[in-house]
Amino acid sequence: MTLHLQEGKQIELNSSKPFAVVAITKHGVELARHLHATFQQTDLFYMSKFEQGDEDQRRIQLFEGNVRMLLPALFSSYKGIIVIISLGAVVRMIAPLLKDKKTDPAVVVIDDKGKHVISVLSGHLGGANELTRELADHLKATPVITTASDVQQTIPVDLFGQKFGWVWESSEKLTPVSAAVVNEEPVAIIQESGERNWWNYKKPLPNSLTVYKTFDEAIAAKPNAALIISHRILTEKEEELLQNGVLYRPKVIVLGIGCNRGTSMEEIEAVILSTLEELRFSVKSVKDVCSITLKQDEAGILALAQKYQWPFTCYSPEQLNSVKIKNPSDTVYKFTGAYGVSEPAALLHSGADSLILTKKKSGNVTLSVALITHS
Repeated sequence: MTLHLQEGKQIELNSSKPFAVVAITKHGVELARHLHATFQQTDLFYMSKFEQGDEDQRRIQLFEGNVRMLLPALFSSYKGIIVIISLGAVVRMIAPLLKDKKTDPAVVVIDDKGKHVISVLSGHLGGANELTRELADHLKATPVITTASDVQQTIPVDLFGQKFGWVWESSEKLTPVSAAVVNEEPVAIIQESGERNWWNYKKPLPNSLTVYKTFDEAIAAKPNAALIISHRILTEKEEELLQNGVLYRPKVIVLGIGCNRGTSMEEIEAVILSTLEELRFSVKSVKDVCSITLKQDEAGILALAQKYQWPFTCYSPEQLNSVKIKNPSDTVYKFTGAYGVSEPAALLHSGADSLILTKKKSGNVTLSVALITHS
């Protein structure tokens, strides 16, 4: 199939892969075909005058016209775009398409000979830096990455903990805190929960980054910025550090749920949100919900899990009975085959020795809360 690019005409693409490769020269097309054959997660686009006859078989898209008119469709359809065109031309073509670093796709430029791979756009959040390294390694080329935190081998504030699933409470202070980190200003790190193996470099943590055991110690140090990793709702005093700080929410909360058949999502949700508020825990730190296999088709729980994008795991009665709980119930056993549901499910799934909330009964819902700990 050949796309005919015309000024002012909107192009709709049915992209099946996360990345697009684009080429407009003879040597660029050869390099692009090589990448397309070896990187399975790419769709390939090149000019029809370089057609080789196997494009339909390999699902390669040909186009006629100015490649500039193809880029808007690629921007809206792909996670990343690999362009084998000169850097200056790419910068001019993508300039009108730029919106926000949180939504713009990764853009990587490769020269015609495959000697340099350049991270151009969305290096961190969009993954262009990582893609650049991967492509350069494959092509035996030189990666060109200019992001300060990558060059200095320090914490990338906007990506900190992302590989573990951490999320920001707010992105408001990402830019000033990032500046403090790369400029080697005093930055406090306070971690109450979440994965501990976040320092990925062989060198020691820079002297400008100090890990404090308590908020009081960090506040007393008067740092220029702060990185806080916690599942808790902070106190007013602790929030002083957020004047120039970023709060990360690690995924450490496990919710064990039991409910009567047909309980609505709204009722289950209300119990969870009110309980987390009582515990002063953030809903953003919920990792999973779990229950018994009898509830694997429970519409209310399934709808809740889908709404919050929480994995939903169910355990058999035998698995739940393998966990020791304080108050086993003969009544629950009579109906489910397990001596408890929410308590053993939360313990089993979290690997915790004890529960933060043993069991709360509210209306048609029973809820237990556990925390995943990381050494």
